[in-house]
Amino acid sequence: MEHSQAVTRAGVFVPVLRQRNSAAEVAEGVKRSDEDRLIEAEGLAAAIDLDIVARAVITVSKAQPATLFGSGKVEEMKALVEEQKIGLVIVDHPLTPVQQRNLEKELNTKVLDRTGLILEIFGRRARTKEGRLQVELAHLNYQRGRLVRSWTHLERQRGGAGFLGGPGETQIESDRRQLQDKIKKLEKELEQVRRTRTLHRAKRKKAPHPVIALVGYTNAGKSTLFNKITGADVLAKDLLFATLDPTLRRIALSHGTEVIFSDTVGFISDLPTHLVAAFRATLEEVMEAEIVLHVRDMSDPDARAQAADVEKILADLEIDTGDAEHVVEIWNKIDRLDETGRAHLEASAASQPGGRTVHMVSALTGEGLEPLLADIERRIAGRADQVELDIPSDSMQLLPWLYENSIVREREDLEDGGVHLVLDVTQQARTDLQRMGARYPNVRMD
Repeated sequence: MEHSQAVTRAGVFVPVLRQRNSAAEVAEGVKRSDEDRLIEAEGLAAAIDLDIVARAVITVSKAQPATLFGSGKVEEMKALVEEQKIGLVIVDHPLTPVQQRNLEKELNTKVLDRTGLILEIFGRRARTKEGRLQVELAHLNYQRGRLVRSWTHLERQRGGAGFLGGPGETQIESDRRQLQDKIKKLEKELEQVRRTRTLHRAKRKKAPHPVIALVGYTNAGKSTLFNKITGADVLAKDLLFATLDPTLRRIALSHGTEVIFSDTVGFISDLPTHLVAAFRATLEEVMEAEIVLHVRDMSDPDARAQAADVEKILADLEIDTGDAEHVVEIWNKIDRLDETGRAHLEASAASQPGGRTVHMVSALTGEGLEPLLADIERRIAGRADQVELDIPSDSMQLLPWLYENSIVREREDLEDGGVHLVLDVTQQARTDLQRMGARYPNVRMD
């Protein structure tokens, strides 16, 4: 007789180090509230279906090298763990291997830090081969230098069938040399993925289909906006990291301009270094994008701090967030605001420095999407060159290439069997067309 496995009872604890603020908070002069940090940590735990039976913000006046928390706080946590029969303690802060091991010993239960928790979420969310490779590489880099057995509670919970658990993990932990060999193997596989992506991007550059990348803090509504614009069916839930693998869709805008929208992984504060490095191939889609749409949840009290975190990651990718033509802010979820909140937001949008354009939208209802798409088309069309071609009847085999690699605005079929075209072409397409001039000497381009 089969028995359903009990959901792991978890406690979520957010240490607040009074002497520490994130780099983004210091740079932007913003600070995330302790309560909002706790809510986010609970959201991360909920993303892997844990039963949260205890939660607390714990002030840490001085980080202890052995356990992070002071001895008194550790005793309080231990009493709570025993009282609530907690099987997993989540500490929303990076822990050293020593701190993790000592806390597990003191609390007599499994301990997972913020990095480990995010890795577990990513492991569950990854769907493509690339995504799984990236998560596994990040996981192994995280495990390197750690002797503790991470995720064994989740392995029991899932019967060893989970991506990050199962056979082989003990061997990896006991044999560092084998772990390093596996890391090298994964890095080679990911390098092949990067080369493939580079080839795909090179092909896209030859066609006038610019990439529009959606970025934003996790749960900002990127996937909902992506679905609304493209008619796709990407998973869009009120859940942190609901989607992980990038999704691309090509659509035609109102005046015929074809673009590719790319939905990317959501960002988060203090994103683990292992993940930033592992997901660089995915984030290259953002780096190569013609336009980056920074989607913000303006109904969230922490919207400003979240924006600072996103901008820091974009800056790490060498994307100039101050370039108003390249990075466009999308203020989402305005349907959640009351009249006063909306009026305040409209005034703020209208008074952006340097006349920067901000689009207020509701990805849920579709409000504000029409002017957003019109603005995107204006920006893209402004970067394309318009040319006129006279194609004689003996060069008609060029037509399919032109339709595939340009936007045909006007076509006139001439009496002599030739065609007159008005086209929008990228610089790359124009260069390719000029190279083909020897094959089509009778084609005239103005």
